[in-house]
Amino acid sequence: MQSIWRGFFALAVLFSLTLPTAASARERFTVVNQKTGGVTVSLDGQPFATYVVDQGNKPFLWPVLGPDGKQMTRSFPMRDVPGETQDHYHHRGINFGHQGIGGTDTWTEDGTWGQSPKRAAQKARVGRIRHDRYGNLTGGDAAVVDTVGTALTRDGKPLLEVAQRFRFGCDGDHRVIDIAIDLTATHGAIELADMKDAGLSIRVPESIRVDSKLGGEIVNSEGNRNADAWAKRAAWVDYHGPIDGQTYGIAFMSHPSTFRHPSPWHVRTYGLFTANPFGLKALGLQQESAAISLMPNDRISLRYRLVFHRGDEQQADIPKAYAAYAAEQPGR
Repeated sequence: MQSIWRGFFALAVLFSLTLPTAASARERFTVVNQKTGGVTVSLDGQPFATYVVDQGNKPFLWPVLGPDGKQMTRSFPMRDVPGETQDHYHHRGINFGHQGIGGTDTWTEDGTWGQSPKRAAQKARVGRIRHDRYGNLTGGDAAVVDTVGTALTRDGKPLLEVAQRFRFGCDGDHRVIDIAIDLTATHGAIELADMKDAGLSIRVPESIRVDSKLGGEIVNSEGNRNADAWAKRAAWVDYHGPIDGQTYGIAFMSHPSTFRHPSPWHVRTYGLFTANPFGLKALGLQQESAAISLMPNDRISLRYRLVFHRGDEQQADIPKAYAAYAAEQPGR
């Protein structure tokens, strides 16, 4: 009998050493509300991303760390890093903005514009997206950060509800952020103008941008590369290049359910990377304006995925990753 119990004990020890417990699985992602500055998301005890609410004129994700803990966005203007370009003050991490919400610009910031009369007029149109509250803040084998905000004019008039849900996860070696954005006309009728500078954006790291001439490259699902990928519709676009001597990339995916899928891409060789379904005329895709008139309580839903990966789009098998994403039901 003692030998039987010893056998059971040995098996119990073996399973405890080789199988993750339910508790450890639940704790892989943690979410911490910092109360004042935003929310931090960690993976296995290490930083993944921070949702920032107290800088600039709209919330944004920064820093965002990809595979091997590599920084996957430019640091300027949040941090001064030697060698980084310091153009486009308003390109903060990952953010949503639009240059024409009822005539108000939430894309740029005050610091973007100079002192000339023309620039002063542009600056006068700058409003903001105010963070109002959190919904779900949960960790586990994935993390969810739900937020609700309001687009405001420069003098504080509410224009549009901006609800964003971020889901942080892993797919093998890939780090994944699903971003669901719902724009709702909760404050009355509103027009979203046809603008080149609008949509969900990420400003890529300095070393992978094409213009750094270190080997960075843009490629989309249609085979367009670098400057030829600008203003093209595509299911996905991949921006990759060297970081600390190895190749890493960012695949930006448009879900089939998203507004005006496949998204047009305002992706630049200098490092801007934007899904813009709003500016069809501004991007040269059609002759007539694609401005959107929302009646009270009308809603536009945007659904995107960012995949941070090792290697280029072929080594990371981005077409396969996109097919899996396209087959999923959109979040929210």
